[in-house]
Order: sequence, then C-alpha cells, then structure tokens
Amino acid sequence: MPASVPVPLGGRMPAGALDGAAASAPSFVIEPQTGLERFAHELEKTPRSRLAAAARLAGLADPGPMIRVVLVREGSTAARDVPTWAAGYASGPDGIVLIPTRTPSYPDGSLESVLVHEATHIFVARALRGRSVPHWFNEGVAMTAAHEWDVEDRAMLVLELLPWRTVGLADLDALFDEGAGRARRAYTISGSFVGDFVEREGDEAPGRILSLVAQGLSFEEAFARATGLTLGAAEASFWSRQNLWYRWVPLLTSTFTLWTGITLLALWAVKKRREKDARVRERWEAEEEWIAEARKLDPGDPPDRHLVN
Repeated sequence: MPASVPVPLGGRMPAGALDGAAASAPSFVIEPQTGLERFAHELEKTPRSRLAAAARLAGLADPGPMIRVVLVREGSTAARDVPTWAAGYASGPDGIVLIPTRTPSYPDGSLESVLVHEATHIFVARALRGRSVPHWFNEGVAMTAAHEWDVEDRAMLVLELLPWRTVGLADLDALFDEGAGRARRAYTISGSFVGDFVEREGDEAPGRILSLVAQGLSFEEAFARATGLTLGAAEASFWSRQNLWYRWVPLLTSTFTLWTGITLLALWAVKKRREKDARVRERWEAEEEWIAEARKLDPGDPPDRHLVN
C-alpha cells in the first residue's frame, strides 16, 4: 500500500498491495485500535515475497481468502486471552491478533516476523483442510517461515544439547503450555528441527507432509512417505549432526557468554578483595598483640603503627 494512504483512526487499512503485486501473495486488511496506527504503517512495509514464501512453505499455490489482522493494546480483552509473553496469535481460519507492544519477544524479533509467523499458522490450517499435525511441527514451520536463525537461537540450542536437558519431539507439545521458559525451549527445538529439515529436504517438504495428512495419512506416515525417513530416524539424525563447532562457537560469541564472563570476573574480584581484607585484618590483629605485649614491658606510649595495605 502506498505510504501516502492514511490509516483511519481505529479503522481499517487494506494491505493487499504490500510491496508490489505477486499473484501468489495473500491479501490482508489491517485494523489497528486507536493509538496503534504507527504499527499498522510499519506492517504495511512487509514484503509480499515473505508472505508468499510462507504460503508456499505450507504447500499452497493459492493462499486463500483475505486475512484480517487486528492490532490490539496491552490490557485489552484480546491481549488478556493469551500469555503475557505471546506477541500474537491466529484467531479463527482468517484472522490474526497482534499485540505490538510485546515485540520483540522470542521467537520473533519484530512485528513483521510475528505477522509472517501467525500467517503461516493460517496457511498450515488451510493446507490441512480440517486435519491436524503436532503443535511442535506447526510452530516449527511458522518459525522457519518467519525467523532468521541468529546467535540467540544457536546459544539456546547449545543449552538444549546438554545431556540432562534434551527433550524429544514427542514431549514438546506439552511444553508450549507450561510457562514462558518451557515454551522457549519448545520453540527452540521445534524451529531448529524443522529449519534443519527444510534445509536438507527442500522448501517443498513441509507442504508435501501437510498435503498427505490432508489426504488422511497420520503425521508419522506422511513424514515417512514425504522424506523416506521415519520421524524417529530423522530426529536421531538431527541430534547426532550437531557438531562441536555448532555447539561451542555460537555460545562463545553470544551476549550470554559476554555477561557470564563479566559476572565471573566480578565474582573473582570480590574474592580477591575479601582475601586482601582478611590479610589486612590478620596484620592488624598481629600488631594489636604486639602493642599489648609492648605495653606490658613499657607502660608509656605505644610505638607508632605502620600499616602496609
């Protein structure tokens, strides 16, 4: 949509002309609550190519009918319907609710990426035609469509590679409903697995799986037929291919490592300070004993005290 077209106060802004016309790109209507118009203008800059790619990742040549995107304020009824860490959600077959003031929030780094993420959920639902896939796969496809893999993701995956933390794909769905920390773990593993899977199998792979599920196959059967691997074999291969470089280099370059180093340095400095203070106190105690002994020998003025700190 041309930037010169204003957003009506609390009204609608058609977004079907975002960034040029691509025949396979979906059309949107953006409805900002009063005071959120600037976020609507930000969303109008979303490249249609990203939205079209999300539809294709779900296997849709035709993305389907227009999607209604509602921007709501913090504290509104729509915002209270989801956890405080959620920046948006798909609402029904054709609707998206976004809470702009909650971005950036992992796994999304911008309001634009939240839009693409939630639109992908709608495309996945349309591709499935009433059937379902595991929540982790749905989220993994949405993350792959919307999210650039960055140092934060890699650092989080490094933590998941620790032997006592590893969670299997079959256990992920429950984590999404167990608070922000566990949900972040579920997003990390889901996005990592599906992103790796798409890189190895191609952009068409998720769409093939969704199409087979829509035809009546179970998710596991569809996955095996589309990839030639059982889900268990694919999962084992994913974990085994995380090499030492992937484990350690991202962690060493992350802000997490920086602050960990600063914290350790501060703790070391405190330890050294306490050791020095203890040595000073020992010298003081020794000198007090020496002064006391000197007074016994000479009741006059005690000798001067010279401290070396």
